[in-house]
Amino acid sequence: MGPPGVGKGTQCSRLANHLALPHLSTGEMLRAAKANAGQNGCSMSRALADHIDAGQLAPDELVMTMLVQRMAQPDCERGCLFDGFPRTLSQGQLLDEHLVANGHRVSDVVNLKAPRDVLIQRLLRRGETENRADDTLETIEARLLVFMRETAPLLDHYDHQGVVRTVDGTGTPDEVCRRVIAKVSRSPA
Repeated sequence: MGPPGVGKGTQCSRLANHLALPHLSTGEMLRAAKANAGQNGCSMSRALADHIDAGQLAPDELVMTMLVQRMAQPDCERGCLFDGFPRTLSQGQLLDEHLVANGHRVSDVVNLKAPRDVLIQRLLRRGETENRADDTLETIEARLLVFMRETAPLLDHYDHQGVVRTVDGTGTPDEVCRRVIAKVSRSPA
């Protein structure tokens, strides 16, 4: 968990490799659905594309449906790592309900933190190098506001469960990865 540009995808991928667990990126799933919006013309994909282009969060029901389908695949049997999910208190509650109903729970929430100016520079650089249409200054500002308003309250939700592990997200990816691995409670398989 953390604001846009803090390195959630990078660190989730590295931790997934370390723990030999699948890395579930809802952002990648949603961008793939957006890319398909023009091809299949479904109204849900078009609505999703509009949300992403405006820097808004996708509807909880859609995200949860995609995630539940993905978690049902055999490679998630031992667990998985969520990249940037949940993003709202509602999503967190939906996830908790789904997990509890299936005899599971969230074991760790890695809360990556970095200064706002660092986040903006990282996202602008990523927008240029990866040609990401959702990494413009206007959209970045909107996404940071959405994070503070809608995602940050999840920290209290998971802090009450005793699973939040706050990690400094500045420095090289290797430095941050070492900090993340030191904070999670699960050891590699």
